[in-house]
Amino acid sequence: MVPTEGGKPMTGAKDWRELLTWSAELLARSTGADLGEWNRRVRDTGITDEPALRRWLAAQGVTGYAQMLLVMERFGYPDFMLASADELIDAQYADRPALRPVLDRVLAVVATLGEVTVQARKTYVSLVGPRRTFAVVKASTRRRVDLGLRLADEPGGRLEAARSIGSDAAAVRIGLHSADEVDDEVVEYLRRAYDENLPPAKP
Repeated sequence: MVPTEGGKPMTGAKDWRELLTWSAELLARSTGADLGEWNRRVRDTGITDEPALRRWLAAQGVTGYAQMLLVMERFGYPDFMLASADELIDAQYADRPALRPVLDRVLAVVATLGEVTVQARKTYVSLVGPRRTFAVVKASTRRRVDLGLRLADEPGGRLEAARSIGSDAAAVRIGLHSADEVDDEVVEYLRRAYDENLPPAKP
């Protein structure tokens, strides 16, 4: 069973704020200057458009997530990055509440697999093991939740080719229309995806 609070599922999911904190720490480690100092430097440039700011930051050796953070600090954060994990997930299922039990059942299953981090994004939920993302859950239509799996399996049977499930992690997917369809076969696929994406065993 998924824990609830006031009748609502508690996902325990992490949101974008953890990534933003990590990005700020990365910026400080890689450049020796913290976020406040970099914001001052950006203001002092007088740059007023995003492409020019990205070029300037790249010239300073600031790329990737650190650059993304500074661009958003200057030009504003998307609303979904300021939302909590539960708010993001609630929005994903707001117009398809009958599908929410599918996600809740999947989360209940992965909680038994081992070390799993649930990461809420704008349109999907990532399931991350100790090494990397091993599954993705997305309410793709009003009647179907797609469970994307990082497996070496070729499409066949219940496994279909995965396309546009929110990240490149999923190679195959299983379409789920109700919580009852998260059966023993799906549980086994989830377990295999988790195991296949664990860190390599040390010699």
